[in-house]
Amino acid sequence: MNLLFIILPLALLIAGGFVCAFVWAARKGQFDDLDTPSMRVLGEDDVALEKKEEEGRLT
Repeated sequence: MNLLFIILPLALLIAGGFVCAFVWAARKGQFDDLDTPSMRVLGEDDVALEKKEEEGRLT
């Protein structure tokens, strides 16, 4: 029973920390754009784009 008096406040403190971290991240804009980073992988990388630009300049 004595262990419960230690574990319960500790669990509430940790849960409160996670809630505070989530609120902080949401206010800083961490969750504003969730689609663009995953779609950026599908696009052309800089090296391929530079090669195309160099080929365009040579012709």
